Amino acid sequence: MGLSVTYDSTVTVEETLTGNAPFAVSAKKKVTHDQFDTSATLNAGTTPPATTFAAFQQALTSGAATIDLTNVTGTNGATVNFTGLKLQLVKLRNPITNANTITIAKGASSGYALGGSAFSITLQPGEEWTYKGVDTSPDVGGSSKHLDLSGTAAQALDVYLVGG
Repeated sequence: MGLSVTYDSTVTVEETLTGNAPFAVSAKKKVTHDQFDTSATLNAGTTPPATTFAAFQQALTSGAATIDLTNVTGTNGATVNFTGLKLQLVKLRNPITNANTITIAKGASSGYALGGSAFSITLQPGEEWTYKGVDTSPDVGGSSKHLDLSGTAAQALDVYLVGG
């Protein structure tokens, strides 16, 4: 299976100056900030590589769940195993329909340190978080494979994972 992943992260801010430009007409008193925009296409031959993908919605049971990176659901219900790969791109979204926050963290048992750190992030309903690595996350394996989710009741988290 060939995989091509397009990644775009853009934030463009247009700021209208209210002063300090007395000889500029109002329509031209604008500054655009856009220098942190990032765009990339990842595949098996890029750095970081992208060879494996999974997209799923992880349901919580009694406010908790564990994502096992060696056994997640991919396209058409296929089992995806990231063993020996690094997570290169991750997108997590707490659906606006959820009533409460969801925290995603390095698993308490065999935890995966996303980005090489003691990862933890809390998302409010409607919030999303994207990680694009530079091939430095640990390899997924027996002692490094779990992400723990905590929240309330039977909420769910939308998940995209790209490994390579």
